[in-house]
Amino acid sequence: MFPTVFSRSSLRFPRYNYALQLRRAFATPAEPQDLRDESMDKKPRKYTTPLRRSASASLPIRANPTPTRSSIQTVFTLATAERYLLSRMRGFPVLPSHSQKFHESWWIPRWGKHGKEGEVFVFANGSFVCWGLEEDEAHRFAVEVIGRIPGIEVSPLKASPGNRGIRIRGGSHRVALTTRLQGDLIILGKNPPLNELTPPAKLPAMIFPEETLFARYAFSQALSRSTALSALEVALEEYLSSMALLPHSLAKTGKPGMGRTALVKKLGELMKFRQGLNLNRENFSDVPDFYWTEPELEKYFNSVSDALDVKVRTDSVNDKITYAAEAQSVLRQLLTETSTHSMELVIIALIAVEVVIALIRDGPELWEIFTGQDHKRPDPSHAEKV
Repeated sequence: MFPTVFSRSSLRFPRYNYALQLRRAFATPAEPQDLRDESMDKKPRKYTTPLRRSASASLPIRANPTPTRSSIQTVFTLATAERYLLSRMRGFPVLPSHSQKFHESWWIPRWGKHGKEGEVFVFANGSFVCWGLEEDEAHRFAVEVIGRIPGIEVSPLKASPGNRGIRIRGGSHRVALTTRLQGDLIILGKNPPLNELTPPAKLPAMIFPEETLFARYAFSQALSRSTALSALEVALEEYLSSMALLPHSLAKTGKPGMGRTALVKKLGELMKFRQGLNLNRENFSDVPDFYWTEPELEKYFNSVSDALDVKVRTDSVNDKITYAAEAQSVLRQLLTETSTHSMELVIIALIAVEVVIALIRDGPELWEIFTGQDHKRPDPSHAEKV
């Protein structure tokens, strides 16, 4: 039995394309042509840049293949929605009978065509991780499984997928490889004993070794979190693009070019971004409770999260949201001032109308008071008596 090694790479940077690749994909809305900044076409977006850690750390393994190491295989992650309702997957006929809930994921030990089977972890954050499946098979899983389960996707993402990746590789137990992240390789090998966690009583036949099941889960959860964050980054970039013309409108016309209702809707979208980033149960800042009693698994989770810059990217998204919130605060103040000015003009106009009406109604009396002349008509009965 061979443990497995995974290497990470980016599709936009072919020099990182090594043997076993884990790829992350997420659905992205098309960018409006009229709002596109030319400089953005020349410089890759933040979420498409290569991972920080150099690939040189994994060169000794990739450059020296041995018969005791298994071939490199693919790990691919895909996000299709903002959230999955995992309870909808229970008992659905499109899934293999051996699929089951595994902690905070839905675990499918074997899926795919005969001879090309792999393992899939589906997470509630709207993404799933495929081990040993190629990119086309991962997309087929999204269509044939996720797409056929009614109500599983909450707020599906728009089409036009983007991706970037990581790969896997393995070696024999005689080499005593330990499970770890090395450079751009995720190595699945020998695991230290766990403190409290035990595998399910009845495990189905799996593609990968049973002893690395919890390690694969930890790596998968970190990868799925990074993929969900990438989808959020894309949505936020789209949102910021939709607001990019407001400063130009203010500079040109002195008006924000957006009504109060539209601005309130945009503010709601911004609050939704911040809630999804920081307040949901599956957020991007906290280490899941699952790892509190298992430091080794937490080390696996943190190693991938650090390599994929999850914390740095989360802070960057928060900074962008803060900037957008400040810009919207300025716009709200401008709209409030404009509304206040309009109300002042209306009040002045009403006062003027009231003055005119008072002059028409009480003008003779006022004239008498100021001039002392009596403009009353003589009483006819008094005239006849005289």
